[in-house]
Amino acid sequence: MRAYERFLTYVAYDTTSSEHSDTFPSTPGQKVLAAALEKELKELGVPRVVLDEDGYVYGEIPATPGYEEKPAIGFISHMDTSCAASGKNIRPRIVSHYDGGDILLNEEKNIVMRVHDFPVLPEFQGEDLIVTDGTTLLGGDNKAGIAEIMTAVEELLHSDAPHGRVCVAFTPDEEIGKGASRFDVAGFGADFAYTVDGGQLGEVEYETFNAALCNVTVYGRSIHPGAAKNKMRNAILMAMELHNMLPVFENPMYTEGREGFYHLNYIRGDEECTELRYIIRDHDREKFEKKKKRMEKVAAYLNEKYGEGTFALDMRDQYYNMGDILKDHMDIVERARQAFITCGVQPVTIPVRGGTDGSQLTYMGLPCPNISSCAMNVHGRFEFVPVGQMDKMVQVIRTILLP
Repeated sequence: MRAYERFLTYVAYDTTSSEHSDTFPSTPGQKVLAAALEKELKELGVPRVVLDEDGYVYGEIPATPGYEEKPAIGFISHMDTSCAASGKNIRPRIVSHYDGGDILLNEEKNIVMRVHDFPVLPEFQGEDLIVTDGTTLLGGDNKAGIAEIMTAVEELLHSDAPHGRVCVAFTPDEEIGKGASRFDVAGFGADFAYTVDGGQLGEVEYETFNAALCNVTVYGRSIHPGAAKNKMRNAILMAMELHNMLPVFENPMYTEGREGFYHLNYIRGDEECTELRYIIRDHDREKFEKKKKRMEKVAAYLNEKYGEGTFALDMRDQYYNMGDILKDHMDIVERARQAFITCGVQPVTIPVRGGTDGSQLTYMGLPCPNISSCAMNVHGRFEFVPVGQMDKMVQVIRTILLP
């Protein structure tokens, strides 16, 4: 079975994760897909397969006799999809031999993926593209990675190519920063691993953001506006005041490369109580710590202005830049780069403007760079995946495993 065929099967599972859930995994659909992947690995003939109570799926293929001393290599992808767009009732279709122009995704709703908005599109002219119907995301992040790993496993088991021990894992809740939180590094058993969770074919990444989540709760006092003079304390307006004290241009829409940001991605409330949720990011650890300090200073200033307890901060680190550790393991980064070259693909190394399970796993003792999964425009309705590039990624994974 080709990778895209598996992918079309996996996207039928609604695995949207939720930051507002108290369960693990955060949504039940992830365990449904996990059970299906466990079953598939067993049917492929993987000797050791484990589905644990937290929804992690692990598989292990022993080394070819005589290659037991070779390093054990792992591949990891996550099962959940982002809540930024609906992941329910996904209706994928294949645009055959894409002509390089605008793509009509949904005639009834007049939803069009335009080259003007996505100038990368013409680079895929002539390829078969899997697209959405414009009402949901596609799920390439990261079901494309799962499909590529699973197909590589199938090919490996049906070949006589020698290899060291091979470890695979499929994780829940990566999109909400919890994908590695209950990962069994010791049980996984790899010496190093790769998350297959990047974008365009050829990406080999070993730098990520340092990341923090900051929830701000603003407590106000509501009084009828007709009698509010010197009495009302509008939590919405005070929340806006906090936001306006953050650097205007340290905002995702103005940043690129290694530039960090404050991103307000959620706001809800009324005059009595308003909640804001920020993610704070920077590749440089020192700058990252300064960004957090600034948020604390702004809240402290406003508490002094409006009264202690008006602004409550709940800030926690999510992950750190894995490049600070992987700089001492560049051999495994180079191994991936050489695999792409061997497969006829020019590798590209860029700093990830995000994070992967590998960010946390690297700090847990499992060096884990990130490589491409070929999903494009992820987390939105205009996501697409090139069929042929998925096939190429299967080849790259196989090549990484060569002794």
